Amino acid sequence: GGGGGGGGGGSPLAPSSGKKLFRFKSSPPPADSPSSLNPFASPSSALPIRRAPRKIARSPFKVLDAPQLHDDFYLNLVDWSSHNVLAVGLGSCVYLWSACTSKVTKLCDLSPSDSVCSVSWTQRGSLLAVGTHKGEVQVWDAVRIKRVRVMGGHVLRVGTLAWSSSVLCSGSRDRTIRYRDMRDQRDFVHCLRGHTSEVCGLKWSYDDRELASGGNDNQLFIWNHHSTNPVLRFSEHTAAVKAIAWSPHTHGLLASGGGTADRCIRFWSTTTNSALSCVDTGSQVCNLVWSKNVNELVSTHGYSQNQVIVWRYPNMSKLATLTGHTLRVLYLAISPDGQTIVTGAGDETLRFWSVFPSAARAGPGNDSSSWGAGHTSIR
Repeated sequence: GGGGGGGGGGSPLAPSSGKKLFRFKSSPPPADSPSSLNPFASPSSALPIRRAPRKIARSPFKVLDAPQLHDDFYLNLVDWSSHNVLAVGLGSCVYLWSACTSKVTKLCDLSPSDSVCSVSWTQRGSLLAVGTHKGEVQVWDAVRIKRVRVMGGHVLRVGTLAWSSSVLCSGSRDRTIRYRDMRDQRDFVHCLRGHTSEVCGLKWSYDDRELASGGNDNQLFIWNHHSTNPVLRFSEHTAAVKAIAWSPHTHGLLASGGGTADRCIRFWSTTTNSALSCVDTGSQVCNLVWSKNVNELVSTHGYSQNQVIVWRYPNMSKLATLTGHTLRVLYLAISPDGQTIVTGAGDETLRFWSVFPSAARAGPGNDSSSWGAGHTSIR
């Protein structure tokens, strides 16, 4: 649980140089693109078709200060939009950081009576949902910097949010999930009951048909748009399930990670309602995200190494272990081009890592018109 970060002042999300908000931290100059192989070179026909392992830079190429980024496992305070804008909840405020311009905008301030517990962008990337400590869900227009809706329904904090086009689901410490629709005047359309402790993870599948939820009751549930009870239940984890990620490559393939007493990443098929495999990572699993460009995923961890691991699926070989955060890596988001991840921790830093190849470099079968123009390209 809880504990806030220290109270650094200054302007958030500035390159880190002490205690300024979202300041650059001095860090090594950006390494060459992780895959500095010449994309136009023709492979030698004499060699077996086995690619050399990709080199992944072991240091972040950018570090931003994020004062008051809370060290609380149950919150989800960082999300990266399809418009290449990072939303970060810091205390009672939400800040927006443009990856293209590095410009910082304060979107909202809920003080003195409330604080931010979760943030989530719509797929289109102009609306941001904000879950609060008091149990509200607010929707903000990030272009006009204007609140467009406030919805009730929860009686305790809202630590997780998930969009499926106009549908927004919120998970709370009150153990319920509220299913909301922006086209409907009501605060919520359905109340999904099943978890017996705080709901801390929510993710819609890529086809928008299935909602996965994880709870502090160690349960992983699957729901659909019409269910108010779970349609599938996976109970193998032995600690809280916050980390949830659907594969963008295989229909119905779901990864989940367990907390300190569990430490495992488990893979499930919702198509066949079966457990597929399990890997013990050795530490608390805080987040998971799948690469869209290659069949790999990233996990972030807590006690005791606070590491970030890049895995190849399905053999789960480790491609890289990235360290540097001094507290558990509670927050994770991926850039719209799928090449960069940002990690956040209660050490009040956001770190940007180049981990995945561009869609074009990932190999044949990826229809992409450019080789990618650095870290701030928008697809």
